[in-house]
Amino acid sequence: MRSFPFLVFIALFCAACGESPKQQPDPAASLNGLIEKYYHERLSFFPLDATLQGVEGYNDQLPIDVSEGFRQRLREFYNRTKTTLEQYDPARFNNKDRISYDILLWECNIGLQGLEYPDNYTPVNQFWSLPLTLGQYGSGSGPQPFKTVKDYDNWLSRIGRFPAWCDSAIVSTRRGMEKGYVLPRALIVKVIPQFKDLITANPANSLYYGPIRQMPAEFPEADKKRLTDAYRAMIVEQLVPSFQKLADFFEKEYLPKGRPSSGISETPDGRERYDYLIKYWTTTEMSADDIFRLGQEEVARIRGEMEQVKTQVGFKGDLRAFFDHVRTDKKFMPFRRPDEVIRWYAGMESVMKPQLNKMFDLVPKSKFEVRRTEAFREASASAEYSQGTPDGSRPGVFYVPVPDASKFNVVGGEALFLHEAIPGHHYQVSLQQEDTTLPALRRFLWYGAYGEGWALYSESLGKELGLYSDPYQYFGMLSSEMHRAIRLVVDVGIHTKGWSREQAIEFSKENEAEPEESIIAEIERYMAIPGQALSYKIGQLKIVELRRRAEQALGPKFDIREFHNQVLDAGCLPLEVLEDKIDRWVAAKK
Repeated sequence: MRSFPFLVFIALFCAACGESPKQQPDPAASLNGLIEKYYHERLSFFPLDATLQGVEGYNDQLPIDVSEGFRQRLREFYNRTKTTLEQYDPARFNNKDRISYDILLWECNIGLQGLEYPDNYTPVNQFWSLPLTLGQYGSGSGPQPFKTVKDYDNWLSRIGRFPAWCDSAIVSTRRGMEKGYVLPRALIVKVIPQFKDLITANPANSLYYGPIRQMPAEFPEADKKRLTDAYRAMIVEQLVPSFQKLADFFEKEYLPKGRPSSGISETPDGRERYDYLIKYWTTTEMSADDIFRLGQEEVARIRGEMEQVKTQVGFKGDLRAFFDHVRTDKKFMPFRRPDEVIRWYAGMESVMKPQLNKMFDLVPKSKFEVRRTEAFREASASAEYSQGTPDGSRPGVFYVPVPDASKFNVVGGEALFLHEAIPGHHYQVSLQQEDTTLPALRRFLWYGAYGEGWALYSESLGKELGLYSDPYQYFGMLSSEMHRAIRLVVDVGIHTKGWSREQAIEFSKENEAEPEESIIAEIERYMAIPGQALSYKIGQLKIVELRRRAEQALGPKFDIREFHNQVLDAGCLPLEVLEDKIDRWVAAKK
């Protein structure tokens, strides 16, 4: 006798009782609905992210994110989402949906934990702050669109909220001063000229006048005049007074209260807050001491490889003298014009192309460009990648600052391209955005340990991709890796072990070839955003570890393209989630 399937039996039973069988909800569909709701509601809190991602409907918004009201609403949002999420049984999900569940739970937990600390008491620093971010958005060459009349009006609405943000930021900073949350004095002095540089008597000379200079010719004349008048008024009546107010406050009131110490541990709950920031940036449970020891080990290992290159090229002298040679010898500065630098970088992709095909079969569709960094920020900017939009309307861009082409040093240029461009950030970010099978949240998530870890891992692929044939370029890769290893030591040293700014600078000078002014800027960056610099090396080491484990476990079955697919095909992941994913893949392959 053939047995009835269980669901058929239930249907017959209910029919005999005069009842219809109840439809069981699909947990995966319900979870995806929750994730979609979370994604869009989160964009209402962070509309600048929406603009960066090319999501319409948010380009006119600017939240007062330093206010207590904003933080309370954000806290309620995370709690509400977490309460709903905890009603699911994660064991019922397949691997893909389980990753989505784990990510959303991580987002809620880490967001709630972060709100326990008053970041709004120090809302401005020399490296990250809304005034600096808005400069990129409002210049006319950044993520804010300026293609239609509505786009131009959207920016007027968005910037109209900026004076209120500045007032709230000053209120929050004063509250922080009362409670002992203040920036180091060495950082405050860097903030003041940033504001003063944006104060101009002639609005046509303002960075924010850029959209008017490049206004589309097809706009109606009436709109051209209206917008030109409105943008001039925006600069004169809203932006310049706001920048002046911030400059005066930081110079006259805040600077005298700046602390002489360098680390966050010198502020209330500073050590606990640093432990949280380690978790936030590395997505691990590593302790500060573990990271410090790991950093010391990596510095020693990389120094050994540097010594080998020094011997290979026949340099006589110690490693620090070799750093000076690499940094200052004119043979490493072959360019005279900025366009020569840009062409040099742009040519690297064609050199790698045959090998790229052997190592990657997941390749983004998004276009890619190399551009010179805009003049308004070139003097202090680092090379960076700016993601494109998923629809291809804005390409991914590798920005290269070239304030003086004759001083542009090529050592390390190949490693930099691998990191910021291909196959680093451009591959990872573009593939993530283009994958429409992922929930929107996961298409645009960013975890520094994964994203920066992948980019630093990409630098190590240079020889496999046909680069680093010049030992000095390989030394440049080692220098880049050393730079990230040093961060593990100095970041923890500054924020938990009482290291001074000067002590951290000297440690860096002893172990890397960067010029002193760059080292100082880097150390001050770590002082401003504790923990962020840890993510690169921690993420890279985890990916390297996972590759080695897979190679050993699979032997001849290991395929580097498949491994790279597994790392890249699920978007940005916390490192523990990535490790579980790779372990499942290895087990299935075996």
